[in-house]
Amino acid sequence: MNPDKPMSKKPRIHIIAGARPNFMKISPLVEALHSRAKDDGGEVCPGIRIIHTGQHYDPNMSDVFFNELGIPKPDYHLEVGSGSQAEQTARTMVAYEKVLLQDRPGLVIVVGDVNSTLACSLTGKKMGIRVAHVEAGLRSFDMTMPEEINRKLTDAISDLLFVTEEAGMRNLREEGIPEERMYFVGNVMIDTLRKNLLKLENGDFSPSVPLKSFLQSKGRYAVLTLHRPSNVDRKEDLYRVWSAIRGIAVDVPILFPVHPRTKNRIEEHAPDVSNISMVAPLGYLDMLYAVKGATLVLTDSGGLQEETTALGIPCVTIRENTERPSTVDIGTNYLAGTDPGSILAAAREILSGHPKKGGIPPNWDGHAAERIADIILREMKRGGGIR
Repeated sequence: MNPDKPMSKKPRIHIIAGARPNFMKISPLVEALHSRAKDDGGEVCPGIRIIHTGQHYDPNMSDVFFNELGIPKPDYHLEVGSGSQAEQTARTMVAYEKVLLQDRPGLVIVVGDVNSTLACSLTGKKMGIRVAHVEAGLRSFDMTMPEEINRKLTDAISDLLFVTEEAGMRNLREEGIPEERMYFVGNVMIDTLRKNLLKLENGDFSPSVPLKSFLQSKGRYAVLTLHRPSNVDRKEDLYRVWSAIRGIAVDVPILFPVHPRTKNRIEEHAPDVSNISMVAPLGYLDMLYAVKGATLVLTDSGGLQEETTALGIPCVTIRENTERPSTVDIGTNYLAGTDPGSILAAAREILSGHPKKGGIPPNWDGHAAERIADIILREMKRGGGIR
């Protein structure tokens, strides 16, 4: 893009979301950008188009988040749906290209590491549009993870890289990313958490019937999420992890909001669910309410590692690696691996009443999206290729 080219009167930005973890990340971004647009009368701040790729299309994993988080209705819904990694990525690229041909923005903002992230980054970049990646620089150093490939390739072609933690800055430097493209802004997930925590604390939220039913019948409890193919797809892997979870369930009841795909695997390969309450995927506020009151959380999710650290809730991560090392080095996260003994040992240390003491990583203060919006506004004012 030519930085000397004058900006149009009505600049536009596309914000991409496609899967459950993305919605919590775009919510504060949309709010911060809209706020700045009101402040300057829309002269410099952009008009915003929300693009929902439809990678997660179940209402419990999509629509409920838009409603609860107050995200405006998407301007475009690509309705990509499920499929293999290649099918999903390809369908997203084809569908998004059609949008760009009729509604060309000056900047495409992608978040996280799902297939939609990479697909829309590639499509926009090949059409000469600048790309910003929110949650840049995270690395598990495990190239068997599709998310790791998505992260690395998206960062390599992005013009603006917004980083959540200090390790991300180091990773980008080691990969040769120019310093002027990187910004250590903090974590937009924590922006969303802090804002919505007030609703829970002020009594402005009532949990759903399934969650309320579970909580009324329990004292202390654990929350479990499990969805990664490396943990649930193969019978041998699932059985190893499930043997540890069953052991923990002997000591504490477990609430398990389960994806339909994972539920099918469990019913097929690990049917013993004694003291484990499997429920449909929860909305954001229900999940926050459940995690906030839990004695511990068991997960293979990236976002929950961050949210539990922000809440001070002990977390056992059932993975061999994490792209969020600050949650282990600073926060409340135990990186337990997938060995049943290690998972049980971490959980029992927490249940004994002596969990590790955690802190909050730098810039996880609820203002990350505001910093991002200010940087984008500054780029626009100086003609940084955003039209």
